[in-house]
Amino acid sequence: MCGYQGWFVTPADGEGMGWRHYGFNKSGQCHIDLWPDMSEFDADERVDTPLKFADGRVAQVFRSAHPKTVRRHFAWMREQGLDGVFLQRFGSVLRDAKSRKHVDSVLMAVRAAAEAEGRTWCVMYDLSGLRAGEIESVVMQDWKRLRTELKVLESPAYQKHVGRPVVAVWGIGFNDGRDYTLEESHTLLRFLHDNPEFGKLCVMAGVPWGWRTLNRDAVSDPELHEVLRKADILSPWSVGRYHDMASATKNITEVNHADAMWCREHGKDYMPVLYPGFSWANLMKMRGKEAKLNQVPRLGGQFLWRQAHERLRGGATMLYIAMFDEMDEGTAIFKTASKVPEGTLGFVTEPELPSDHYLWLCGQIGKALRQEIPLSETPPRR
Repeated sequence: MCGYQGWFVTPADGEGMGWRHYGFNKSGQCHIDLWPDMSEFDADERVDTPLKFADGRVAQVFRSAHPKTVRRHFAWMREQGLDGVFLQRFGSVLRDAKSRKHVDSVLMAVRAAAEAEGRTWCVMYDLSGLRAGEIESVVMQDWKRLRTELKVLESPAYQKHVGRPVVAVWGIGFNDGRDYTLEESHTLLRFLHDNPEFGKLCVMAGVPWGWRTLNRDAVSDPELHEVLRKADILSPWSVGRYHDMASATKNITEVNHADAMWCREHGKDYMPVLYPGFSWANLMKMRGKEAKLNQVPRLGGQFLWRQAHERLRGGATMLYIAMFDEMDEGTAIFKTASKVPEGTLGFVTEPELPSDHYLWLCGQIGKALRQEIPLSETPPRR
């Protein structure tokens, strides 16, 4: 499964939200560190940007709410054998009626595309940015609306696990100064797990890397383990927790067996996260900070494969790829371009690779997970 942001908004969306997550301005700056490969997109899917290529052509991008574009993304998943997505739904965005309308339109496009392409999907709530009290007033109320008004669980493509629909909650137990409390997180998990009308779900919790040992990026409060007893699947966040091949091997080796054992002892499933690389130089520059372009190099897919190899060697039965379409932080695995526009701090490119290389490689990881191909130490040759 992949994470699917679906959050790229353009002025062509007609909702007055501007360039959300693209972040283009008149000075030629933007948020993204990867550039989408637009070669397959139709004219009605393309939106002009302020940037140009060296030959003077206007650079174009897609918008996440266009049903045809979302269908195209899901067709790529089908072609390479990716099972489906966790659709990110940020609680902080749901406060505003206009923003909520937009993410609802993305949700409906994802639902239709998954059904049409034989893929699967489910909702993942990201709690980042929520204030105290908003888990109940925003997230729980939104789930009730998705159930009663949008009827998401009536989608034949909605992901189930052990017979129950899956809902994921990301952001439980991080020590980065979040306003909401562990008790509020506990209330949400109890609601999704136990509520007779809106619960009875399979609940996945997106947790810090140090969730089990209560260190590193996790709160040191043992209450976190009590909260997680109401989850069915635990998925520790790995992005940025290691930065190269050696540290990936070391960190995964140190936690995989003990994490998985804790989950087995407490009746939980374990879903590790893999990521292809990381870069957010343009985003940080627009925030007045500095970051290195191509901060965690992709190495032609070797970095991603090494993580998959270690996880599968350690017995993983399910995997989460972060992310399908995340260009702000340079983790996208969808088709990206090597011929990129000028301006900004540049973009991460690998011109020696076809644009769908990471889609293909994730498909190979899926085959190795299902034991359809041998698990090799190095990435398969195409």
